[in-house]
Amino acid sequence: MNDTASERPFDAISSARAVTRLALTGSLATLEETGRPYASLVTTATTTAGEPILLLSDLALHTQNLKRDPRASLLLVGPGGETGDPLAGARVSLVGSLSRDDEEATKRRFLARHPEAQGYAGFKDFAFYRFSVDSGHLVAGFGRIVDIPAADLLIETDAGLADSEQGAIEHMNADHSDAVRLYATQLLGLADGPWRMVGLDSHGLDMICGNMPARLDFPAPVTEAGNLRPMLVDLARQARAQAA
Repeated sequence: MNDTASERPFDAISSARAVTRLALTGSLATLEETGRPYASLVTTATTTAGEPILLLSDLALHTQNLKRDPRASLLLVGPGGETGDPLAGARVSLVGSLSRDDEEATKRRFLARHPEAQGYAGFKDFAFYRFSVDSGHLVAGFGRIVDIPAADLLIETDAGLADSEQGAIEHMNADHSDAVRLYATQLLGLADGPWRMVGLDSHGLDMICGNMPARLDFPAPVTEAGNLRPMLVDLARQARAQAA
């Protein structure tokens, strides 16, 4: 590994972004017809900007609530409290609203993280929803409680990079799976396994192995699609050097 979380200074924005992108599940709070809050478990992914994506059934109570009132809150918890204090991991509470999103990229990014949903994602009563973030509240440990505006939580991704995302991911997983594994094991210090890439944006790449997600931030933002390949090649070179 290049460094560890304990060696890096605390960065609230980076921490909140990481939690949002790493979380595979979340607690969704919607409003019942009476105005009472209703909480439910949902699976999540993100857009390239970092907005959560949900796959919801029309039959679910939370979807019925959203059709009356799209306002919602979403609690996402990052890794860190699995083997001890469940409050040890960083978590982000997002406030905003949910709206249906039929973009192909939305479907693709969600199913890349949750391939088990392929079996029912096409059912007529299921649809993808995008969480439009108004603000976020990060709790990342003692003295690390920060309100974060949406403008800091979300990122901009070059349109050309977004358009080339699918092809780049398919190419890396098919032809350079060894590099993807080295990104995880050498640059992030994670356990070896069948790691695959599931997302790309201007600030980094998302990977998953089984139900273990990972995020590798780029040393500098990739502002043009043409700069992606040199970045991936350089990261692979660094990972191989560390493995040697």
